[in-house]
Amino acid sequence: MRNPPAIDIGRAGVVLRGAAMGVAEIIPGVSGGTIAFVSGIYERLIEAIRAVGPGLVGVARREGVAGVWRTIDGNFLTLLLGGMVVGLLTGLFTVSWLLEHHPPLVWGFFFGLILASILHMARRIERWDATGLGLLVLGAVFAYALTVLTPAQGSEALWFVFCCGVIAISALILPGISGSFMLLLLGMYQFIIHDTLKGVLVDYSPERLLVLGVFVLGCVVGLMTLSRLLSWTFHRFHAQTLALLTGFLIGSLNKIYPWRNPVDWLRDAEGGIVMAADGFTPHKIIAESNVLPGAYHGDPLLIGTLIACLLGVLSVLAFERLAEQGAEGTG
Repeated sequence: MRNPPAIDIGRAGVVLRGAAMGVAEIIPGVSGGTIAFVSGIYERLIEAIRAVGPGLVGVARREGVAGVWRTIDGNFLTLLLGGMVVGLLTGLFTVSWLLEHHPPLVWGFFFGLILASILHMARRIERWDATGLGLLVLGAVFAYALTVLTPAQGSEALWFVFCCGVIAISALILPGISGSFMLLLLGMYQFIIHDTLKGVLVDYSPERLLVLGVFVLGCVVGLMTLSRLLSWTFHRFHAQTLALLTGFLIGSLNKIYPWRNPVDWLRDAEGGIVMAADGFTPHKIIAESNVLPGAYHGDPLLIGTLIACLLGVLSVLAFERLAEQGAEGTG
């Protein structure tokens, strides 16, 4: 059994990674799992999530609260979640503004971040073989296919809502795959994120509360199941799992290409475009076409986007350096 390396990245390092994950959750098409993967804490996060389960009852009886805290890597999770909250709040006021007014800059940064991360993760695989290469290609094809699928119609049946919760949370922790984007593909983004949440928060609708509860239950089941599956594969097929997840990153590049023109928008049950609160602009884009900067509908910000891409690359190099310093500190 192979365990992830015990690297002390420091409290500040964990908080910064959490903040980056929080910012990523603001970006449609980018998941916090991607940031955890490229910043070197993915395996530790999976192990911490996997530890949360019925087995904690026995740990509590034998070792008390302190034993439970150690088992779930409580200090790590607390710092990471705290950083995520900071990142989410920061992203709401900064990244959202940039996405609205200068989207190529945001996409350029994440494109450079993931591009450099692909090379970084490929170097972590000590020995490439036919199986690893095959899984790399499989992951890339699968993730790319997700970015070009046509959204489904969706269903309000509770069993389907539960399945959507399982899929959405699974996508959330898989690098290269966005949970919100999966809800769009399943045709459930409007129903879950807006109709259901609004019904619960605005008029306390018991029907919507039931739907939300079923969705959250699906999320819990999906999170517990996938974390255990990933932990098992990392322990037994470490290189192959890294190859597959790196493939996911490669395929996701299509979704975060900096210059994309919209071709379709979120629609209601009657087929009409769902408008934003102002009543004049579409609420959400669901399909786009990659174009050259010269064909972009808007200011391509070519120089700025290239600089942002370079900053994304440098961010990965900074993460690598932090990990190396942590390894030296524990060596």
